[in-house]
Amino acid sequence: MKKLDIITFGRAAVDLNAVEYNMPMEETMTFKKYVGGSPANIAIGTSKLGLKAGMIAKVSDDQHGNFVIDYMNKVGVETSSIKKDTEGRKIGLTFTEIKSPEECSILMYRDQVADLYLSIDDFDEDYIKSAETLLISGTALSQSPSREAALHAMDIAKKNGVEVIFELDYRPYTWKSEAETSVYMTLAARSADIVIGTRDEFNVLENSEGNSDKESVQQLFNYSPHLVVVKHGVKGSKAFTRDGEVIEGDIYKTQVLKTFGAGDSFASGFIYALKKEKGIQEALKYGSAAASIVVSKHSSSDAMPTVEEIEQLIHSQEG
Repeated sequence: MKKLDIITFGRAAVDLNAVEYNMPMEETMTFKKYVGGSPANIAIGTSKLGLKAGMIAKVSDDQHGNFVIDYMNKVGVETSSIKKDTEGRKIGLTFTEIKSPEECSILMYRDQVADLYLSIDDFDEDYIKSAETLLISGTALSQSPSREAALHAMDIAKKNGVEVIFELDYRPYTWKSEAETSVYMTLAARSADIVIGTRDEFNVLENSEGNSDKESVQQLFNYSPHLVVVKHGVKGSKAFTRDGEVIEGDIYKTQVLKTFGAGDSFASGFIYALKKEKGIQEALKYGSAAASIVVSKHSSSDAMPTVEEIEQLIHSQEG
């Protein structure tokens, strides 16, 4: 038996979500602080669902870094490989704007942030070997030394039979060019067992907007992936298997407050259901229901749902 079900790798940050809704950020005076960053949110989300989750990350050696580690400990995430930066680098900050349920934006402060200085010296092979699954976030590939550390972690996982999930998590703020983004995201996607992303993120990976879902996944099936999930927002999601199966996922109606956080909660619910051997169709349901719950609430990390909340939503709309 493995010690951990999943280890996530990459960005741990602080989200500052607008408390005042229906106004531009210029006029917003009050923000509420949460833990943020896609892989941090997925670690939190899967832990709240009952999986044994850990994280490899680097945070600032200050109150914000303490806040992230303390919160992760509180929700049951194993934090021994969340390191503190010793060079004075700060944690990434994300300010959010909620103009309306349809019009939300995020403003990231990510210059010289601690998470992009995560290095191969910050974790060891035994820690990765202790997990069934390693999830790599695309943002971790955007700069060195985090880029080399992420690829090294994937290599360790592959050599030791640890499943690799690549969550595309494209954030343009830290990449230097579209071509560079495509090169490294493609490299990681081809080495993964499972790839998850939005249609727009697959376009970034391919440095093209011309491919269909089928064309995108067929290219990846020439390499390691056996399961690819393409998300289409309010139109639902599709999962493609190497043997040609296409499974469509529905969406669940909710009172939307904001648009961000959906992807991280989707991944959490989807991974949980796969781990519990519920099948791909059910995994898409759990992912979609989790996403619907989170977009109806103010935070991303704090709002990550329990299994009971997910199943209640599914049953209430499937009757």
